[in-house]
Amino acid sequence: MKDLAGKTAFVTGGASGIGLSMARAFGREGMNVVISDVDADALAAASETLAQEQVRVASVQCDVADRASVQAAAQAALAAFGKVHLVCNTAGIAVGGTLGEVRQADWDWIFGVNVMGVVYGMETFAPLVLSHGEGGHFVNTSSMAGFLSSPGLEAYAATKHAVVALSEGWAPQLAPRGVGVSVLCPHFVRTRIHESERVRPERFAAGEPRQDGASVGSTAGQGVLAGIDPDIVGARVLEAIRGDEFYIFTHPQARILLQGYYANVMAAFDKAEASPVLRTVVKDWSLPIPG
Repeated sequence: MKDLAGKTAFVTGGASGIGLSMARAFGREGMNVVISDVDADALAAASETLAQEQVRVASVQCDVADRASVQAAAQAALAAFGKVHLVCNTAGIAVGGTLGEVRQADWDWIFGVNVMGVVYGMETFAPLVLSHGEGGHFVNTSSMAGFLSSPGLEAYAATKHAVVALSEGWAPQLAPRGVGVSVLCPHFVRTRIHESERVRPERFAAGEPRQDGASVGSTAGQGVLAGIDPDIVGARVLEAIRGDEFYIFTHPQARILLQGYYANVMAAFDKAEASPVLRTVVKDWSLPIPG
């Protein structure tokens, strides 16, 4: 998508952080913007802020972990502006803990929001975007944790790995029909994701609430607070949509983290190739290359 003026963007998690910054960037380009969020008070405040910035904005409360809620939000977007061209599945939460500490409700909540929220967003909006024939784009928010994991944040990393994998499969399905897909993989951004407990729905209640930041670890919380301004990410996403980039990175200096990761992977392949157990397999087995 290059010509954005007059088209409509729908952004989940749009009341704060990266979602709000995306909405601001799109609005400045002349797009209509629909922001959705589970936090009604934050949603009202964000909508007022965007309107004061001369953004044509509508808002709808939505719990992305509930398919029916996403479907209702989509209908509200159509009622407000008629069509949707750009969908950003941005809503995300973080919980963590060492092996055995992550509670069942935590697992249900983080996969419900971070994975199924993206699935519901894609499955709900893809037919709507395809139906008008004007092209479109989806941006699914993952993380550098979509490639790397660290102790205590396995639950979060697992969901973000899933978003990368899903997006990699959806992109070639939609590209021939004029609809792009990108996966946003930021490193630390100054949001409130380390305070995710503030928006935990009752149905995902897990007993005694945790202290702010405790569910994602003190180191990760400090990283979030020291992260880059979300408005930089919003501007970067806008740039990447126009450039039809698939992987959207925001921290080029994080390249070294992935270089180390893939060096370990390649070293493991070298060991497999040298394995006496696999000698005949290496010689005789031909592997189809995914297209």
